[in-house]
Amino acid sequence: MPRVTATSEGPSPPSPLEASGTGRTIGLLGATGIGVGAIVGGGVLALAGVAFAATGPGALVAFAANGLIAILTALSFAEMAAAFPESGGTYTYAKKVLSPDAAFMVGWVVWLASIVAAVLYALGFAAYGQFAAADLWRALAGSAPGWLESRAVLLALAFGATGFYGVALYRKATGGGQWATIGKVVVFAVLIVGGLWALAVQRPESWTPALSPFFPGGALGLVQAMGYTFIALQGFDLIAAVGGEVRDPQRTIPRAMLLSLGTALAIYLPLLFVIATVGVGAGGSIAAMSAADPATVVAIAARNFLGPFGFWMVIVAALLSMVSALQANLLAASRVALTMSRDRTLFDAIGAIHQRWRTPGRAVVTTVGVVAAILLVVGDVAVAGAVSSLIFLISFALTHGTNILTQIRGGVAEVPFRVPWFPLVPVVGGLACLALALFQGLAVPAAGAIAGVWLILGFTLYLFGFRHRADVWDASTESRDPDLVRLRGRSPLVLVPIAKPASAPGMTEVANALAPPNAGRVLLLSIIQPPGMWDRGDLAQQLVDMEAVVARAITISVASGSAPECLTTVAPSPWPEIARVARSHRCESLLIGLGALDEEATIANLERLINEVQSDVVVLRAPETWRLSEVRRVVVPVGGRRDQSTLRARLLGSLWRSAGPEIKYLRILPERTSDAAVERARREIVELASDEVPEPVEVELVRSARIEDELVERASDCELLVLGLRRLGKRRRALGETTLRLARRTSCPMILISRR
Repeated sequence: MPRVTATSEGPSPPSPLEASGTGRTIGLLGATGIGVGAIVGGGVLALAGVAFAATGPGALVAFAANGLIAILTALSFAEMAAAFPESGGTYTYAKKVLSPDAAFMVGWVVWLASIVAAVLYALGFAAYGQFAAADLWRALAGSAPGWLESRAVLLALAFGATGFYGVALYRKATGGGQWATIGKVVVFAVLIVGGLWALAVQRPESWTPALSPFFPGGALGLVQAMGYTFIALQGFDLIAAVGGEVRDPQRTIPRAMLLSLGTALAIYLPLLFVIATVGVGAGGSIAAMSAADPATVVAIAARNFLGPFGFWMVIVAALLSMVSALQANLLAASRVALTMSRDRTLFDAIGAIHQRWRTPGRAVVTTVGVVAAILLVVGDVAVAGAVSSLIFLISFALTHGTNILTQIRGGVAEVPFRVPWFPLVPVVGGLACLALALFQGLAVPAAGAIAGVWLILGFTLYLFGFRHRADVWDASTESRDPDLVRLRGRSPLVLVPIAKPASAPGMTEVANALAPPNAGRVLLLSIIQPPGMWDRGDLAQQLVDMEAVVARAITISVASGSAPECLTTVAPSPWPEIARVARSHRCESLLIGLGALDEEATIANLERLINEVQSDVVVLRAPETWRLSEVRRVVVPVGGRRDQSTLRARLLGSLWRSAGPEIKYLRILPERTSDAAVERARREIVELASDEVPEPVEVELVRSARIEDELVERASDCELLVLGLRRLGKRRRALGETTLRLARRTSCPMILISRR
């Protein structure tokens, strides 16, 4: 009879770029260059005038205070990056510590923040390019044509820069050399040296009046300046966003973050000082000069102490700063998209790696496409900047929070870098970020509104487009990496009623597979009938049997690294008592062992139990001598629904972690199914298997009129059959006739699963 076979792609590791060896291509210099490229230049050139207008010379204090907050945040980032050296940054940390739903929202806003930052720097590059071209045209021809300063030219320059760096990132992991970063640092160094020289040759009384009053706007002006300018120090976090591509990440990432922030502050503070002093004309003030022309105040100040040469140095620095920051944010945004797609929280096709260039080409293309779309519709660049600042501050606060949760829950044993003075540093840093974010939302209401709209859009897409697959993938990941369970503060309880000593080993092995090591718990339940249903001899025998069962189960659990709990109750009937214990202990899973499924009373009690409890139910039908550790071949018959996909992913991931068996997904289609329908079904099953199983598995589709006979044939050639049961309600059957007939016609060990 016709068959179609295939191999699933299987859940990929976080990224081929994150593997050791040639995949990690960024060293300390490259990682520091990413941070310096993103931080230095664009922010201070665009926002220094705003800060001086708000608080006068006190902008120096505003930048220094923001630098302190950024250093506190970098320390939390450094510890999290050392603990989880993977790409994705804040999103990666959130998915380790928070639920998949919360992690998606974090990733969604972080992706937007880098995208909006890229939009800002693309527009900034275009604006400075237009300004330089118009100034040159006027110098040569007396006046510049109107079209040169049109929005069409602005967008053309912005698209050109975005496209250029998009192609560069498509072809090379870091998008090319660090020439722009090095160039702008050199330019800033020349400006600072020139300013300090001018300061040294002048008498103090000629420039000190420019520093008075130091805080013309008072405390409110200082806070306003901090809120507006914090984005100027954003960029060190981008190093964590590409952490999966950094060599020796546990050492390199923390050092690169602190080095990039130190470099930025070493440039910003002296530059702002010379601008506020020798950059101010005689009798003027930096606050008044900035209020008159905030966008170009740095260039005007440079012309005051270095002449036209200084003015054009600022223009060159601005162009280099904008393109390097654009490149860094495109890089970070594409890596966030890559990581989210591999977690099924975005379209998984985005996570494909280019065969030739070994770069996440589709993630780059997607990110560049979104940037281009926003470039077309953005109306107010200032509001877009406020949105970016607001979202970055929130994401930084979340990083502080995840750092606190990680240390409290103890999910990572060995971390080469620890935040000093824990928990003072993350608490103070997190509160400071939240306070600035709140101020930003109140000061620029449109920023809060845009952020809210983006969150609603993301929630809608996730709820109706990505959530189910993301939950399945997360269940599989969690089952393979039990540390995630502990990091998330969960301690799932598996209830295992046991009655026969001979079946205890097999049941305990399955229970230990369902309960993540060092995080999950196993509750062994023994039920004794009450007085009136036994005589003294019967009681003694029940106690002897119970002791033997519990002893064997405890021995096996302890040998596998688990520490089970034991509970003995007295009840006239085991089935209602099992349901009661499952409810009262809030068990996540319930494991039932049955020797056979051929007694009507047993079937009725089992269906009643499945429909009553609020736990995942796993039913093991196997001989007493069966052992999970000896299973080598597993067959998983599936239909066209994903009802049990999350529980099946958790179970199969646990089985793979415990025994590493060969797994085959089987789909039986009607005999007259068309080839096109078979191909669609094949793609669906391959996608399903890739979500549920931690490595490539075999997928087989069969066209047959004898579904039950085909299942019996496959069952005879495997050591475990995994079937899903639909939970339809208290008055409807959970065990279908096909399942029951299959159980009666085959002796193959069988696991039936029913998700709560």
